[in-house]
Amino acid sequence: MSNNLGQKLAGKIAVITGGSSGIGLATAKRFVEEGAHVVISGRREKELKEAAAFIKTNVTTVVGDVSRLEDLDRLYAVVKEKHGHIDVLFANAGAGTIAPLALATEAHFDQTFDVNVKGLFFTVQKALLLRPLADEGESEILCDLAIVGAGPAGLSAAVNAASEGLQTVVLESFAPGGQAGSSSLIENFFGFPTGISGGELTSRAQLQAFRFGAKFSTPVQALSLAFSEGDHAAVLQIEGCNAKLRAKCVIIATGADYNRIDADGCASFEGRGVYYAATTIERQFCRESTVIVAGGGNSAGQAAMFLSESTEKVLLVIRGADLSKSMSSYLSLRVKAKKNIEILCHTEIRKMTGDRHLETVELENIETHERRTVRTPAIFSMIGAKPHADWLPPEIERDNKGFVKTGAAVADAPAWKGAKRPPGPLETSRPGIFAVGDVRSGSVKRAAAAVGEGGMAVEGVHQALVAYP
Repeated sequence: MSNNLGQKLAGKIAVITGGSSGIGLATAKRFVEEGAHVVISGRREKELKEAAAFIKTNVTTVVGDVSRLEDLDRLYAVVKEKHGHIDVLFANAGAGTIAPLALATEAHFDQTFDVNVKGLFFTVQKALLLRPLADEGESEILCDLAIVGAGPAGLSAAVNAASEGLQTVVLESFAPGGQAGSSSLIENFFGFPTGISGGELTSRAQLQAFRFGAKFSTPVQALSLAFSEGDHAAVLQIEGCNAKLRAKCVIIATGADYNRIDADGCASFEGRGVYYAATTIERQFCRESTVIVAGGGNSAGQAAMFLSESTEKVLLVIRGADLSKSMSSYLSLRVKAKKNIEILCHTEIRKMTGDRHLETVELENIETHERRTVRTPAIFSMIGAKPHADWLPPEIERDNKGFVKTGAAVADAPAWKGAKRPPGPLETSRPGIFAVGDVRSGSVKRAAAAVGEGGMAVEGVHQALVAYP
């Protein structure tokens, strides 16, 4: 945050919704440091008390869910009674009624809430607490570690790196949390027996990394990666920043976009019945049930064979006439021979329904238009993914699907010839450059696995940094 903005915030009243955790709490802390008094709202009183203890001074808390208009009214009533006006509104998250309010005019607040909103007003993007990466006129930024991507893998790396004293910069092109951040409930993450939302999990991780000193810049995109001589040999060009980010090591955690099934209700069941990987964890959920695998490639065939070992039945849904064009012949023969795998050709998934978890799926034969409803706890989507790796230079080797290769797969890369050590398991074809999470070739596409890889990569960073003074 610039000194100019700090001067503007001094003595101001700032209302921050969702201020008990993640970006909201970090924003509140920074605003107080700049001299503002903050009023933070949140749904849980215990978390608000912890947040107030973290901020320490110049903070008022209000319990409430601002997606409900009555709670929003109560929040502004408290502000009006105690302070008489609002100088800054930071509408964190943008859920429910907050999204339009974040873009409202000052007159709107005056009329709707009878609260005088003075001078300053920030939308979510403008109010991000994060200091600019570079001051005006600065041509380059130096750091020990640059992490590109702030999903579970990138955030885990940030927490571990910053807590171990590494100068850490995190770049995220959309919003911290990645795909996991949009999950309404992650039920199989270690330590949360009743589950936790992806947004809450990743916002906690971001705050944790922030407290250890990691520097975040979002939304900002890494446009290119190049290499030069010297200790800070990795050079990142960043969208909207004239200065270059020079790092001793880089962790690539940009993830992948998984092709979504075009069916009603699909988004509601991601992580609660719609999965993009078939592992022993998911197989346990589906024991002795009927499950659906969507896709006709090798990954779909392998998933169907794997799941057939413990489920009552596997329905392999494909749009084409057979498997011969998209699946290896040896695998298609095995799939066809498996008694509890039924191949549904010319079929698409139309609708998914359920309460908190997936319960039923409607299928349609696209030739006859006949529909059938199947009771199932799980659909495994194996219809492809596109890794976010197009911005990487040719020196970073990728597999035939575009995922970044690491470890033994890059041991013969030109940059490793003559090296005194082999590449680490998460190290790419360029020493000191690592890849973790969904963007990495061969990774397990699950949040817990991504968190583990993020921590492991930091150990590799320490080993790489031994070469630097």
